Amino acid sequence: MRTRIRHVLVLLAALLVAGVAAVAWLNLRGEAPAPQLLRASGAATAPADPTVLEKGAYLARAGNCMGCHTVPGGAQYAGGRGIETPFGMVYAPNLTPDADTGLGRWTPDAFWRALHHGRSLDGRLLYPAFPYPQYTRVLREDSDALFAYLQSLAPVKAPAKPHQLQFPFNTQAALAVWRALYFRAGAWQPAAGAAPEWNRGAYLVQGLGHCAACHSARNRWGGLAQEGLLLGGALEGWHAPALGGTQMPQQELVQLLQTGVAATASATGPMAEVVFGSTQYLSGDDLRAMATYLQTLPAPVPAAAPVARARDAPLGSKVYAQHCAQCHGEQGEGRPGAFAALAGNRAVTLQDPSNVVRMVLQGGYPPATAGNPRPYGMPPFSHQLSDAEVAAVSSFVRQSWGNMAPAVGTIEIYRAREKRGR
Repeated sequence: MRTRIRHVLVLLAALLVAGVAAVAWLNLRGEAPAPQLLRASGAATAPADPTVLEKGAYLARAGNCMGCHTVPGGAQYAGGRGIETPFGMVYAPNLTPDADTGLGRWTPDAFWRALHHGRSLDGRLLYPAFPYPQYTRVLREDSDALFAYLQSLAPVKAPAKPHQLQFPFNTQAALAVWRALYFRAGAWQPAAGAAPEWNRGAYLVQGLGHCAACHSARNRWGGLAQEGLLLGGALEGWHAPALGGTQMPQQELVQLLQTGVAATASATGPMAEVVFGSTQYLSGDDLRAMATYLQTLPAPVPAAAPVARARDAPLGSKVYAQHCAQCHGEQGEGRPGAFAALAGNRAVTLQDPSNVVRMVLQGGYPPATAGNPRPYGMPPFSHQLSDAEVAAVSSFVRQSWGNMAPAVGTIEIYRAREKRGR
């Protein structure tokens, strides 16, 4: 009996050692030692070419780096903003060239390793709230230009805030296992035979734009499902819709990314931040390239279940007439240049009703952009309408004027209020 137990323990120990070795190998695969990671203290750097700095500033906009690395009202790129994850809060670090708390002692090689391999200066594994699973595709020349721009910023002393993650997700061991399962460093390869515009759009969407970080579903461990298809995902109580299968004309999609509003859509919630801080600054050529690529993605497979009809359509019609028709029109036609149409609005008819419910409860504004500097907004109705009224009017707009989407129940309104702390 003792001999059998001893054999089992030896086998388990061998399996454990093999598992640890496999995880270590999977985390190191393809990672060559960087020539120079640490810049000597006090060492001067040659001033960057203005053209390189201009390119780096543009790439920082394309990646919306400031959006995550700036606390509202705080110093730009100084970090400290919290990013919610299912496992706890992750805080963005300081990207300014402060020698003690920022990137002041980093080298281009160290920065490239962070983007390409997800490692910090000291070799620690980085949490994928920093989207290196997408940034790994960024070209080295773009990484160097982006780093040169960040090094040109005024240094700000801002120590990193410790992450607030649950055990075991706050350990490097757990992160190493996650990376072994869900991350592999890659390199951008243009698709052979594809038009240059398509390849440029694919590079921006898959790389610096890191669209998959929001627009792809994640499993219970945070791994991306079918990343390249951008089939939609959940984000801070909102639903980031699938980006394939849209019938929106290319110019209208470009307009949405450039100004935040289009004839049948407007950017709200987290996407409003992206347009405000990132896509409105991109060139027309790059926006058209992104639209070209996105319009080639396949549409998600529609749900096979029959559409549930609203139980209280008269109440929904009444609430809509009292509170919504003045802006959105009696037939959901909207007002061009002011309020988006609800009839035929893809965001309204998503299978997941989160965005409609969020807008009714908390209202919101599209982003202020150069092309739409004074956007029309929507007031919140969370304190004016009951759960039953919010559910009824949400269902009404999802099932009127040719819209065909499942009805919304009061339990979904209750849960949305709970997430927002009422």
